[in-house]
Amino acid sequence: MAVNIGGVACGPGQPILWIAGPCVIESHDLTLWIAEQLAATAARLRIPLVFKASFDKANRTSGKSFRGPGLHEGLRTLAAVKTRTGLPVTTDIHECHQAEAAAGVVDLLQIPAFLARQTDLLQAAARTGRAVNVKKGQFMAPWDMKNVVAKMAELGNRNLLLTERGSTFGYGQLVNDFRAIPWMQDLGCPVIFDATHSVQKPAGRGDTSDGERRMVPFLARAAVACGCDGVFLETHPRPDEALSDGPNMIALADLPRLIECCLRLRDALAE
Repeated sequence: MAVNIGGVACGPGQPILWIAGPCVIESHDLTLWIAEQLAATAARLRIPLVFKASFDKANRTSGKSFRGPGLHEGLRTLAAVKTRTGLPVTTDIHECHQAEAAAGVVDLLQIPAFLARQTDLLQAAARTGRAVNVKKGQFMAPWDMKNVVAKMAELGNRNLLLTERGSTFGYGQLVNDFRAIPWMQDLGCPVIFDATHSVQKPAGRGDTSDGERRMVPFLARAAVACGCDGVFLETHPRPDEALSDGPNMIALADLPRLIECCLRLRDALAE
């Protein structure tokens, strides 16, 4: 079943959906500038794109790490992105009280992987009526996501995306089982592949996460070849200077080339 997100659709028979943006809102002006660049890319390549940025990174490795501007200021920035670019927007929520406020601005509510089993949070998101994207927990099997689908359906919200973003392998490593894409699609939901968080090395630098950015294109292409319905890519004009998740973000200047490659691959597989 296709899911509608602010005027774009994701699911069977639809073009690949792209969810892209910086990990966190670092500043109002920088976020708007990145959104404008992504809107221009989406227009040029004629692709559906949802802009993503977090107002709060509540799951940072260190309590001293930058978390973002917070709910009120973050939603103000995301509302400005919608007004300025016309792009649908998404952000993650970590607490139940954030769901209704965020749903008043964003088109897609995102549930972080660490919180994929938090029933109260899932239900709070479902009650808003907004489309919801739940990232599969690093500790969960793909078929365990049937319980997420059921929790949402119990509240009458079937506007659900599921995201694969790697599974914990030992300490500080994630691996992808690409069978997760068709397995989760069998649950009746479009499946997004998170190419940037899949290369993350949690707490790999001790008090911050590390990552292997050069692997992002390989994983994105593999996911497209496996038939994912969308690709999630965090991006920044200067990833090495980013305030969150820099090591696994792709440079904004490199993003169009990767998207074009994935589009050619999908076209070739459709022949």
